[in-house]
Amino acid sequence: MASGSQRTGPAGDGAARVGTLLSVNVGMPKDVSWRGKTVFTGVFKDSVSGPRRVRKLNVDGDGQGDLAGHGGEQRAVFVYQIDSYRYWERELNRADFAYGQFGENFTVEGLNDEEVCIGDRYRIGSAVFEVTQPRVTCYRVGIRMDDPRIPALLVSHRRPGFYFRVLEEGDVRAETRSSSSPPGPRG
Repeated sequence: MASGSQRTGPAGDGAARVGTLLSVNVGMPKDVSWRGKTVFTGVFKDSVSGPRRVRKLNVDGDGQGDLAGHGGEQRAVFVYQIDSYRYWERELNRADFAYGQFGENFTVEGLNDEEVCIGDRYRIGSAVFEVTQPRVTCYRVGIRMDDPRIPALLVSHRRPGFYFRVLEEGDVRAETRSSSSPPGPRG
């Protein structure tokens, strides 16, 4: 049975479980053909088994194709929710989704976009993360989904996902509960 994510106290004491890491997804950038052009992108992620080290800039085995718009310390890990997968399956009448479909590093149960706040902190495995911003969608997720409407739909339907920065490097694996920790300053 899968475990989840929790907001945790400073040392993880009395943590409330708030979600479950269902899948860790990684992929290295590659050239893909899209509408008659070649695009260098890291949006193609595959689910991996076993532990993965999360470092300040990304998950081991993962990379970004456009570093001006993706990655970096404030966008080290992209998170997307299984509830949004289910939503898009119904909305788009599709049944072909696999973990990593939206270019995310972590597929989670819980941690919904409308519930997380910038500054919220989570312990997943031995790593600690902080929510930094909603996903800023670009056309590359449309490439991955083979549907150029997807970036606009993610925004208009308020299901963009969000980014973590890594406060404490550590190991994560699917089926790990996450816990919450005291949030950063709210403004």
